[in-house]
Amino acid sequence: MILEAALERLVKIGTLTVTFPDGSVKAFGTGEEPRASLAIRSTLAQRRLARNPALALGEAYMDGEIEFGDGDLFGTLDFLAMNSMEGGSHPFDKLMEKVRRLRRSLDQFNTTGRSRRNVAHHYDLDDRLYSVMLDHDRQYSCAYFPDGDETLEDAQLKKKVHIASKLMLDRPGLEVLDIGCGWGGMALFLARDYGARVTGLTLSQEQLSVARRRAFEEGLSDLVSFELSDYRNWDHKVDRIVSVGMFEHVGINHYKTFFDKVKSLLRDDGVAVIHAIGRADGPGSTNPWITKYIFPGGYSPAVSEVMSVVEKSGLWATDIEILRLHYARTLELWRERFDRHRAALTTVYDERFCRMFEFYLVGSELAFRRWGHMNWQIQLTKDVATVPLARDYMAAAERRKLASMTSQDATPIHAVPLRASHGRAEQIAQ
Repeated sequence: MILEAALERLVKIGTLTVTFPDGSVKAFGTGEEPRASLAIRSTLAQRRLARNPALALGEAYMDGEIEFGDGDLFGTLDFLAMNSMEGGSHPFDKLMEKVRRLRRSLDQFNTTGRSRRNVAHHYDLDDRLYSVMLDHDRQYSCAYFPDGDETLEDAQLKKKVHIASKLMLDRPGLEVLDIGCGWGGMALFLARDYGARVTGLTLSQEQLSVARRRAFEEGLSDLVSFELSDYRNWDHKVDRIVSVGMFEHVGINHYKTFFDKVKSLLRDDGVAVIHAIGRADGPGSTNPWITKYIFPGGYSPAVSEVMSVVEKSGLWATDIEILRLHYARTLELWRERFDRHRAALTTVYDERFCRMFEFYLVGSELAFRRWGHMNWQIQLTKDVATVPLARDYMAAAERRKLASMTSQDATPIHAVPLRASHGRAEQIAQ
């Protein structure tokens, strides 16, 4: 009864048909289009969906205790997201959101040791997963689609060029620190194409090994080095700082530490560019399913939460850009690649892991299409006069660079053959 009452309040547009564990079927909503359906297989799942739907929906799907009509995961979640944005609500979900807001400081208390464990949870997965899902340069962050019809490879290249234009790499030999360097793609790009001397920091042992191998294979070891290090432990001043897709893991308790560190590491004429996921509707909390299964300790902040700290750091925010829907398109392309290789991936992990990962990709895409998520890029300097007065220089630099390049800007990370690998799915889903 509780779940039925909640669904009555949730569905404001269209019709949702639900099959309950006892075999009964009930329709909620207007009786009109659009339509979606789902089947709940167990009374336990029904009770949990009534109490804590934000966590229980993903878990029930992972465990096969809920099925969506015609196997349409995206369509059903999109239906629920659309109704949520139109004012539909689950009373218990609102209560749990208040609890999550109260717990934010505790959940995001990301000490050095905890940060390393959080990173390992998601990034130290079997290499074969990312090799088939991402572009050849292994960019695991929002791509850039200025034309809208770019391939994933082209859009990731344009993302790197876009960020490089804001870094003002106007002469070779500039020292760059890449905080959260992933598999090394950005660092190698800045060294190869701009002559920068780059140090990449990561907390992932798997990413570190791949990044060092790539630098050696490309003959860039004299320009690029990679370290297994927390940014808080770095103390060498540099000309430029770049951080792409790492700030989401910093935690609200540590924003002051982060920007104070950026300021202390930049030389007087230095430039930093921070690229991260944000939210357009103000401060919030991280979905509990995402926290438990995908990004423990993670949070995507509103720009207001970031700028309130930047303003007190003594840094100048010399450019702020909001990227709308670019990550939705990125996730859509990742999801398509994951789906193409899903059958093979079940031999690497198992069905539960694959359900978990596809739920993550679909839910994340919808966060950008329906729930107000976006990406922000902030350019920071210590001196008000470091960058030109008008931002035209960025577009000019991009045009020059793209005119001289093709999408094959990097040596690909070759896909790793898919074969059975036991134990990893259960480990990541704990």
